Amino acid sequence: MNDTTRGGQFIVKETKCENIFTPEDFNDEQIMMRDTVKEFVDKEIWPNKNRFENKDYAFTEECMKKAGDLGFLSISVPEAYGGMGMGFVDTVLVCDYISGATGSFSTAFGAHTGIGTMPITLYGTEEQKQKYVPKLASGEWFGAYCLTEPGAGSDANSGKTKAVLSEDGTHYKITGQKMWISNAGFCSLFIVFARIEDDNNITGFILENTEGNGISFGEEEHKLGIRASSTRQVFFADTKIPVENMLSERGNGFKIAMNALNVGRIKLAAACIDAQRRVIAGSVKYANERIQFNTPIAQFGAIRLKLAEMATSCYAGESATYRAAKDIEDRIAIRESEGVSHQESELKGVEEFAIECSILKVAVSEDVQNCADEGIQIFGGMGFSEDTPMESAWRDARIARIYEGTNEINRMLSVGMLIKKAMKGHVDLLGPASKVQEELMGIPSFDTPDYSELFAEEKEMIAKLKKAFLMVAGGAVQKYGPDLEGHQQLLMAAADILIEIYMAESTVLRTEKLAKKVGEEKAQEQIAMAKLYLYKAVDVITQKGKESIISFAVGDEQRMMLMGLRRFTKYTNMPNIIGLREMITNKLVMENEYCF
Repeated sequence: MNDTTRGGQFIVKETKCENIFTPEDFNDEQIMMRDTVKEFVDKEIWPNKNRFENKDYAFTEECMKKAGDLGFLSISVPEAYGGMGMGFVDTVLVCDYISGATGSFSTAFGAHTGIGTMPITLYGTEEQKQKYVPKLASGEWFGAYCLTEPGAGSDANSGKTKAVLSEDGTHYKITGQKMWISNAGFCSLFIVFARIEDDNNITGFILENTEGNGISFGEEEHKLGIRASSTRQVFFADTKIPVENMLSERGNGFKIAMNALNVGRIKLAAACIDAQRRVIAGSVKYANERIQFNTPIAQFGAIRLKLAEMATSCYAGESATYRAAKDIEDRIAIRESEGVSHQESELKGVEEFAIECSILKVAVSEDVQNCADEGIQIFGGMGFSEDTPMESAWRDARIARIYEGTNEINRMLSVGMLIKKAMKGHVDLLGPASKVQEELMGIPSFDTPDYSELFAEEKEMIAKLKKAFLMVAGGAVQKYGPDLEGHQQLLMAAADILIEIYMAESTVLRTEKLAKKVGEEKAQEQIAMAKLYLYKAVDVITQKGKESIISFAVGDEQRMMLMGLRRFTKYTNMPNIIGLREMITNKLVMENEYCF
């Protein structure tokens, strides 16, 4: 066990490649699980893409039943409640590979296993878990989650749905309106959030979907993507919920909602990875077959650039997602070994890495959109047609930047949570930030470092980028203090720096670990991707850092910080970017698929 990494600490600590988990570390059981899931998707879902695009909601439900029969809905459910009780990495793995064929199914799957089932396994009483979880784990029942309201979206705690205790004290009567409810059309159970009296915070409830209890539905929503995912408004009119169906305690609903979203965020990142693999594979195959000017378009530099960048983003997203998943799994294990219940351990384990979950949600949801967009472009006019899977991939990708908290909210959360952790003393930001300030005052070293070892320069670069973050974020905190929350554009820029550091570091460490295992010769394309990703990250950090510094600092301070930014983003040896892309694309074109 590595000395227990805490969430957010990556920004102030050096992580060794031996201490991160990578997809190359899957054990036999995980590989078998991955292949079983892929087989299910290739047989049941991928060939029926048109049924999902034609809003065949019943077919989505049918596929969910099959997934239940195969045990895919029960991966993270403890064995005591009819589940497989597998680890967090397994949960993420299944979510990854089951989600690539269509967003309609992956939304139904994610809403059911995540926010539909998990709040009960994590917050329910023993009676509630025994009563409901086995039915949800087997797919006999499906779950839905009623949080959002017409007036309460990103501000989830502002919901108006009321819960009033009956005179005899046996049940609550719920009245209100919920919207954008995934799985509403076929669920047996709702997790509903409502406010009791004038409580500051909402309360969670478990509600069985039975006729004649004041539950009614709006029509199916007409949506840009995820067309066969059932999405409806749900109305409650004096709907009765027994008092024993309150979830956790009164006023704890906002906390339940936030923690459910943390898990939802890393799983959403995972759900965007296989979609990228499939888009890349389709794009490579098409580029190899499509002849223009007597040449397969895969031989043209403009197309090769796209393929290399798509593959690199996918590889980076995969690297970072599995790194965080294993960190969470390890944290859960530590808690359990200290005698803490599985429920509490899982909650605290995920909460510990909430920063990483937000980072992943933003990065990977944006990558899948870019990937699908370039997929359309490679297919040209055909990509715009419903006859190829690119346009539906593009439409399905769009929602990923909105649900589980918009990317704007998640950007601000990632930096906000990091600052809060620093205030609590969980991550020492102030020490390293003041060291960076001292360094800026000092004279830079002009020694030529020894970069003979693989990634020596890249790892030094990542350490410098961390200093750039500490300089920019530290300067902003010094200037605005607690009022920084009001400066959203600065928070967003700082978040972009934080995100790029985590993604680039994860990619470099995964590749370093791989090269140590199989030799540099056999990992040269992955090495190229790690170098390419880092180069692009440095570009983003240079731009966002500059934008921040010139917006909050003036005079000498501004000059000094800009000088620092140049120092912290300066390569000794620039990589040959076109050469790196060529190496990556050569491999893709030769293998005729995404092969990393």
